[in-house]
Amino acid sequence: MITHQTTGYSACTSFLAGRLATVDGSTIIGRNEDARAAWPKHFVVHPHQEFSEPQIFKSNDNGFTLNLPSVAAKYTATPEWTDKFGLFEEDGINEYGVAMSATESAYTNSQALGADPLVTNGISEEAMVTVTLPYIKTARAGVLYLGNIIEKYGTAETNGILFSDNQEVWYMETAAGHQWVAQRIPDDSYAVVANQLAIQEIDFEDQDNFLFVPGLKEFVTQNHLNPHRNGFNFREIFGTHDLSDAYYNTPRVWYGQKLLNPGVVQAPQSQNLPFIRKAEKLIQVSDVAQILSSHYEGTPFDPIGIGDQRQKTQYRPISLAKTQESHILQMRPNLPAAIAGIQWLAMGVAAQSLYIPFYAGIKDTPTSYKNGSETYQPDSAYWIYKQAGVLVDSHYLEFGSLLADVQEKTTQQLLSNLHISDKMALTLEGKALENYLTSQSNQNAALGLQAMQQLSAQLITKMTDMSPLNFKQDMNL
Repeated sequence: MITHQTTGYSACTSFLAGRLATVDGSTIIGRNEDARAAWPKHFVVHPHQEFSEPQIFKSNDNGFTLNLPSVAAKYTATPEWTDKFGLFEEDGINEYGVAMSATESAYTNSQALGADPLVTNGISEEAMVTVTLPYIKTARAGVLYLGNIIEKYGTAETNGILFSDNQEVWYMETAAGHQWVAQRIPDDSYAVVANQLAIQEIDFEDQDNFLFVPGLKEFVTQNHLNPHRNGFNFREIFGTHDLSDAYYNTPRVWYGQKLLNPGVVQAPQSQNLPFIRKAEKLIQVSDVAQILSSHYEGTPFDPIGIGDQRQKTQYRPISLAKTQESHILQMRPNLPAAIAGIQWLAMGVAAQSLYIPFYAGIKDTPTSYKNGSETYQPDSAYWIYKQAGVLVDSHYLEFGSLLADVQEKTTQQLLSNLHISDKMALTLEGKALENYLTSQSNQNAALGLQAMQQLSAQLITKMTDMSPLNFKQDMNL
């Protein structure tokens, strides 16, 4: 993610998996949205809308302006608490069963930027979900739709964008002002991406699995950007290869791949980690949650582990204090779109939160998920999760196990609820289905909030006896 101008640059970690790589045939995309330690997100549903008058989008961030289609599909989104600096809707699922997450921030090298500079008032992260997700009916169409906007208006940033439906998963990357490419994640494979241009060799003859801006090869040739005699490696041509990659980016990819391919020996700082891998076992949502919640557990690089101080701070972890929300967008097979799509949403820091399942077919979100500003609010879902995390942080060694116990027990109940509601949902349709999915999703949200509020109460009670003003009194005096 690239945040608004007052907060500077920040970054995320993404995950993608094809339908034959998962245990139940789902496609999965997910990402941590990282920006500031105290910058609330909301969760909303935009209804299906049809307009008779022309609609125009104008960004509060950089003035980017775009004419919009007259029909906008219903979609979910996680905007920021204020639109002063832009919407940053970030992720969601639309009524056609298409999921989108935007964006994974990356860098373009100076040579490529010199040939095609970024466009100051071009499309940027804050607008991408808003101007794309309501207007696409497949993941592939999403790539082409956004690609057309980038070609026409340019982009203000270098970004990675995730799209999925129940058949395909695509990862799209922008580079320089108007260049873009997208690769379909093979059905039996996965990818972890961490703030680098990740797509490698492009097969220009295989348009089933690669999409790209017209004239990409010619642009690279004319501007002498390809450092290799053979092949067309997008990462090598447009990306960066510096120390920030070695310490900030590649270790996160290394750890994600380590969790799914423990038998593969790789170095955390390697610049040659593959974009695409096949996991040793079929992937579950819980595996994705583990990756997005991870901080190098079981290695010396864990900030709360057993390594020395240098090791604990050597690499940037996947889950960190500046995560605003983490999402896993699961598109399940052989189900109506309203039931098939599950938006697993963890408010705040994924390592200290809960992934709550929301059906894509909901008509609204709980009030607490639409509350919350920059200052703590007790009726905000974001702040309820953040409060529990802050309390755990104060005595992590003492309280970490309490948090883990709450996470495990609550997640088991959420999964049980989902199994039950799936069966009931299949017997309903129309407004009855929409109302039921909303009710069940709200109940799941309430369960998570109650668990975290009870944990916070328990932690505060325990902390009353941890004051530095404590004194052991001799009762015989």
